[in-house]
Amino acid sequence: GYRIAANLVINAAGLSAHLVARSLAGGHGGKIPDGTYVKGNYFALGRRPSFNHLVYPVPEPGGLGVHLTLDMAGSVRFGPDVEPVDEVGYAVDPTRATPFYAAIRRYWPGLRDGELEPSYCGLRPKTNGLQFGDFDILADQSGRLISLFGIESPGLTSALALSDRVVQLVRTTNFVLL
Repeated sequence: GYRIAANLVINAAGLSAHLVARSLAGGHGGKIPDGTYVKGNYFALGRRPSFNHLVYPVPEPGGLGVHLTLDMAGSVRFGPDVEPVDEVGYAVDPTRATPFYAAIRRYWPGLRDGELEPSYCGLRPKTNGLQFGDFDILADQSGRLISLFGIESPGLTSALALSDRVVQLVRTTNFVLL
């Protein structure tokens, strides 16, 4: 293994943040939240859509519900679903289309059997099971280790606010930012 010495470590390792924190000496005094993964699968519509707008149903536990998005070419994708997984993997299981049909038909009854094709998936880090919750941002007592856990959607949208919070935490320790 490698040894690295640093005055300040900001652990923003996404899906691996909890693993990185556990590998650091004295990392958060054992108060590292359990990290789990949730896969969000997407299916594409195999024909030209009759939609020209996004559709967002009422959110479901662990996610936003199977919504309709349009890509830059005007193609339709549906997703994501919520699939708890133990390992990182990016294959979309075609059999997961069955619950998609039921979810989509709640707002588009005209969807025909066989029209959905596996598209892509993404992984989200979770620290509180399938429940929605705030991001976990922990600073150790010295303020020299700051870890960001469970930064899922809308993490990218929140990036500037998250960085402001990290800077606040660093400044409370009188650490000089250059």
